[in-house]
Amino acid sequence: MDRRKSLKIIGGSVAGIAGLVFADWKWQIIDRVTHAGFFSFEEEQVISAIADTFIPEGLPPILPSAEAKPLGALSTGTDQFLIKLFEKCYEKEDQDLIKSQLKALTKSGFLDLPQTEREQVLMSLKNSEIEEEKKFYDLMRSNTVMGFTTVKEVMVEYRGYQVAPGYYKGCVEVPVEKA
Repeated sequence: MDRRKSLKIIGGSVAGIAGLVFADWKWQIIDRVTHAGFFSFEEEQVISAIADTFIPEGLPPILPSAEAKPLGALSTGTDQFLIKLFEKCYEKEDQDLIKSQLKALTKSGFLDLPQTEREQVLMSLKNSEIEEEKKFYDLMRSNTVMGFTTVKEVMVEYRGYQVAPGYYKGCVEVPVEKA
């Protein structure tokens, strides 16, 4: 066995993997700087944090099988659903309300708070005297729950949903022919 050739191949593989990691890291920075979407990068992070606060990742009390994986709003893509829903399906007034409340949450440092404090902030929005804050809370909560409960993993594994529940069972016996 040629040891030098093996070491060159291993060294090239390590350099390639390190290059891929660096390229991924660089790609995230470039994406954050050049983010072109309806919501800014920080607003999308706040939407993801809100969805994760409403439905954190964990196992439900009744498991469909022993190898069930933890489910949450982020693992099912509910946050991405919310971003697209608010961008494509809501009127301009509602979008402005959502953006203004997201900016207010960003200024208050919502992303840096632990789970329990984020829950308290959202509960203060729910119990607020200001109508816009209540409407924002209701929009986020109802759409997060809707997005989570209608995702494939939840519908099929936990609710027993079947696309075509009926089965065709013919009534005519077909004789088995020998070849």
